[in-house]
Amino acid sequence: MKLAILSRNSKLYSTRRLVEAARARGHSVRVLDPLRCYMRIAADGFSMHYKGRPLSGYDAVIPRIGASITRYGNAVLHQFELMGVYTPNASAAIARARDKLRCHQLLAAQGIDLPATVFGDNPDDTADLLSMLGPPPHVIKLNEGAQGAGVMLTEKPSASRSVIEALRGLYANFLVQEFVGEAEGRDLRCLVVGDVVVAAMQREAPPGDFRSNLHRGGSGHAALPSADEQALAVRAARALELGVAGVDLIRSRRGPLVLEVNASPGLEGIEAVAGADLAGRIVDFVASAAAALPRKSPSRRRINEKITSGLTGV
Repeated sequence: MKLAILSRNSKLYSTRRLVEAARARGHSVRVLDPLRCYMRIAADGFSMHYKGRPLSGYDAVIPRIGASITRYGNAVLHQFELMGVYTPNASAAIARARDKLRCHQLLAAQGIDLPATVFGDNPDDTADLLSMLGPPPHVIKLNEGAQGAGVMLTEKPSASRSVIEALRGLYANFLVQEFVGEAEGRDLRCLVVGDVVVAAMQREAPPGDFRSNLHRGGSGHAALPSADEQALAVRAARALELGVAGVDLIRSRRGPLVLEVNASPGLEGIEAVAGADLAGRIVDFVASAAAALPRKSPSRRRINEKITSGLTGV
């Protein structure tokens, strides 16, 4: 099978492990920098070139699109989709996961429990907005932050208001959430592949911090999620239509809560603590799903058929 991995750096651990796993299974695999891909979009079809040569014949593409290039990377991924190439995480699903506000709305609409969250735009509404959430501590997050960046904890109402005012002055989009103190700076990263949690890692914040991200100095060790926690992680990934996802849970008095869903989960930390070939699990899932699909008819025809069927009876 001919696979592509969208990644800006072939030397990154996760990208390198996916390449190794694919080659170990006899697949042809190539790492493509999404910023070097460029597209032709026309009514007669879709095509793409890479460094002066056409890209064609790929069976599946595994996206490893960083948050800083989400818009262009997603456009490249969508072009692959329009060319009939399978991907476990569609461009629309990645966009949903990257937008924390939309992600939380979609999860809550599916009855998936998460920390109470408020969002508003007008400075005149700040006091009432915070009253909707309840007393501090409050967690304030940038809407499109990653790896724990742009996440702040405020312990007094005045501090919450000051941070909100500062972020609004910078025209930043952000959320304010309840702080779940009983989690004690720990969360549970579940790696979901298909409909299965293939590994889990409990992460713990370093002294003096409440963020458990490994990129922020947190530590991790292998964990065995309960059946309820595994089911919740799978439901969260499914709600966003992600075939591969890192779902972060925290344990609260009212049960497990979904903290975040990552559409491009890193493999280095969780493979180390799990002692398992998780890159191989992802490659096997992608290859199996791609092989199960019928030979694609032209993408434009499929899209037109979907549009026509959607208009029937209007």
